[in-house]
Amino acid sequence: MTGEFVNFHKYSNKFPRLPFFTSFIKSNLVGIIFLKLLIIYTPSINQATANSGLRKQHRDDFVRATNSVLTFAIKSCDDLPNFLSSRLFFLLHRSPIHQSSRRIISTIMASSFQSLFPAIRTVTISYSELQDRSVDLSMKIEEGFGRKGLGILSVTDVPGFPSLRQDLLRLSSRLAKLPEDVKKELEDPHSRYNFGWSHGKEKLESGKPDLLKGSFYANPILDTPTTDTSLIQRYPSYCGSNIWPSRELPELELAFKALGKLILDVGLMLAYHCDQYAAKMMKVHEDEGLEKILLNSRCHKGRLLYYFPAQQSTCSEDTDNLSSWCGWHTDHGSLTGLTCAMFTRDGVEIPSPDNAAGLYIRTRAEEIVKVCYGENDIAYQIGETTEILSRGYLCATPHCVRAPNGKEAFNLERSTFALFMQPDWDQKLNFPEEVHIHKEIIPTNCALTFGEYSEKLLDKYYHLKS
Repeated sequence: MTGEFVNFHKYSNKFPRLPFFTSFIKSNLVGIIFLKLLIIYTPSINQATANSGLRKQHRDDFVRATNSVLTFAIKSCDDLPNFLSSRLFFLLHRSPIHQSSRRIISTIMASSFQSLFPAIRTVTISYSELQDRSVDLSMKIEEGFGRKGLGILSVTDVPGFPSLRQDLLRLSSRLAKLPEDVKKELEDPHSRYNFGWSHGKEKLESGKPDLLKGSFYANPILDTPTTDTSLIQRYPSYCGSNIWPSRELPELELAFKALGKLILDVGLMLAYHCDQYAAKMMKVHEDEGLEKILLNSRCHKGRLLYYFPAQQSTCSEDTDNLSSWCGWHTDHGSLTGLTCAMFTRDGVEIPSPDNAAGLYIRTRAEEIVKVCYGENDIAYQIGETTEILSRGYLCATPHCVRAPNGKEAFNLERSTFALFMQPDWDQKLNFPEEVHIHKEIIPTNCALTFGEYSEKLLDKYYHLKS
């Protein structure tokens, strides 16, 4: 038995790709599962062999052989159609794969990374189209936000946006480089660090503290949404007050609020057209439309992100993953506005040095795609709350962010901004009879406030993490 494996190891690199193996993987999901199990359990087989009574030479031969089978299997499948390739990659990165297997996968797939995930341009709507409430944008809304869409679209030609984006993003590095004692004063543990400065409080998918980026959170519309102490105690991440570095970086407040308000105003225009589209599919009460919900909210939240420059060109396990900069997640609010990221090195703005870096989305068909939009566009993503209330006609999609890799990442800084538009904590959400997201926390045919719904989500999240 050992001799057969040794012979396979010795000659596997000379074998042509086996048509039956590739056909088996391509034919159905059983093949995908087979390869997934092979990748997951190869290290376990190797470990069991190492602890067995076999002679050392035979143990080493067996380990080399099983790793060769793994390598050969993946190489045999590197011409899979994108649909299966991206599904496989997603399954692998969510699996408890041993580090040695992950290294093998990364080595083999690195050169063909971009071919695995197609780059797709978002559906675009011009600002002038969006302004006109008489224009029917249903086709574009459906293409971007509908059941077959990516859950994202972008708005072009927004007056004043390019300069406001530049003004704020250029401040992120200055904020991150403030003295540690100053940044400590900007932290708000009571709000779970959802106001002010936050660094190292979140965790990467590996379980390690996220030291790759720092965040600054603030409400761009209201500095103090409420003075009711009971509400502040109950909903600290929504009802807390902004914390600004007024002495050390006074220009941050003005730039943050200006960009945040503009993204909200454009988002409200987009929300109107989303309501018009949804009204063709279902009955939408006037006070329950997305536009009205967002217009009445006091708890929109902006997040300025700064990604610290990597001090080494070699890649760690965390930066090697598809979700290396931001893990897979779906926004739970209503609508998220995003700027295109700004990259700098030594204080000089540069284009992204790695075409594979950026935003990735997983579609309803389990396909992973890289999403692109213009530097001067505002991108908008649907959140889970909107998907639930629209009965699934407007769809939220899981997404992640991949960091630049290799020597291109050395000393690279990245800055970006997101505005999370969400209902007011007191906003009553009338959930439909049937929901397909978070069924276990939403009572049948009931109404919850957004604050109550968020509490249930937090309870679910922390229960699962504990």
